[in-house]
Amino acid sequence: MLYAFVRAVLLVPLFRWLFRLRVEGMEHIPTTGPAVIAGNHLSFCDQFLTVTVTRRKITYLCKKEYFTGRGLKGALTRGFFRGCGQIPVDRSGKEAGQAGVEAGLKVLRSGELLGIFPEGTRSHDGRMYKGKVGVAMMALASGAPVIPCAVIGTFEAQPAGRRLPRPAPLTIRFGAPLNFSRYAGMEESREVLRAVTDEIMYAIMKLSEQEYIDRYAAEAKAEATAGATAGARPQATAVRETDPTAEPRKPVAVNHSN
Repeated sequence: MLYAFVRAVLLVPLFRWLFRLRVEGMEHIPTTGPAVIAGNHLSFCDQFLTVTVTRRKITYLCKKEYFTGRGLKGALTRGFFRGCGQIPVDRSGKEAGQAGVEAGLKVLRSGELLGIFPEGTRSHDGRMYKGKVGVAMMALASGAPVIPCAVIGTFEAQPAGRRLPRPAPLTIRFGAPLNFSRYAGMEESREVLRAVTDEIMYAIMKLSEQEYIDRYAAEAKAEATAGATAGARPQATAVRETDPTAEPRKPVAVNHSN
């Protein structure tokens, strides 16, 4: 009830007025049953845009800090995020990743849509970064299809640090569902999880047309911040996790047959 109110009264009028929205591939969103909506992450407003354009409820996992504020501001923030279908996840500590996976699986096993940003954090420079394997774990454990999604233009409309988005034309693209049933029961394999995640990221990259950097976004962002603080020009070079001398690569789309 709260979700429908916030979407209809706040999000739809606001974003339809503020942005010239173009939506492609809505036919790929299933009308029933669970699915993972996996997208690129360029701006704070990304998840609200997907909620605006899809009629089915999408539940996103978000950091618990949005739900712990005090006073009137804290109460309003909690109400807004709950109304947008957000559920809090503790992202600190060793068990943070597993807590997120369990929360996501609960949504999927209820037959609902789960929204997730595999990069784990917003891009600081508009490029796409390496995906974390949690999205693959949830897809394989639940058997739900993954719908790749790309939001284009939000980095320019509301880059990190900007409180309110500026009016701008935006495009939201949904791709064909990715089915990973061929990997059923293999969610404990690190190699399989990496391959599935790379396939998902490749599909998102094709939709978004972003440059791909084979590093985790949080690491690249921390390095760029440290470089800026030291007065040096940050160098965002793409390197492999296991070989610092390796050339940049795009995520590999894996297509094994049964």
